[in-house]
Amino acid sequence: QVQLVESGGGVVQAGGSLRLSCAASGVTFTIANMAWYRQALGKQREMVATIPRNGPTNYADSVKGRFTISRDNAKNTVYLQMNSLIPEDTARYYCNIQKFKFAGDYWGQGTQVTVSS
Repeated sequence: QVQLVESGGGVVQAGGSLRLSCAASGVTFTIANMAWYRQALGKQREMVATIPRNGPTNYADSVKGRFTISRDNAKNTVYLQMNSLIPEDTARYYCNIQKFKFAGDYWGQGTQVTVSS
């Protein structure tokens, strides 16, 4: 059974930094794409950043230049380094992993990030 556990969320002042981690366990397949999404109160879930097993990373325009996604394939772990945080980054952050050929994906429970002004 695949489980994703996010960590690293918390409360930070504007201008601060946080590093999120998401470790996947029970994985019996090669992970294709890994990604971070977020959902603020009253809003739809949105993509923050994606990182394929081979290929370029992709970021939402709102986080370009401030956030960096990376992955450790040996550990089945994806990270999100978040710098220069602003109140608008306040949301619950979820990690997502995908199989190749769109054969299925998995979600974590999320970790809360709150940026105070």
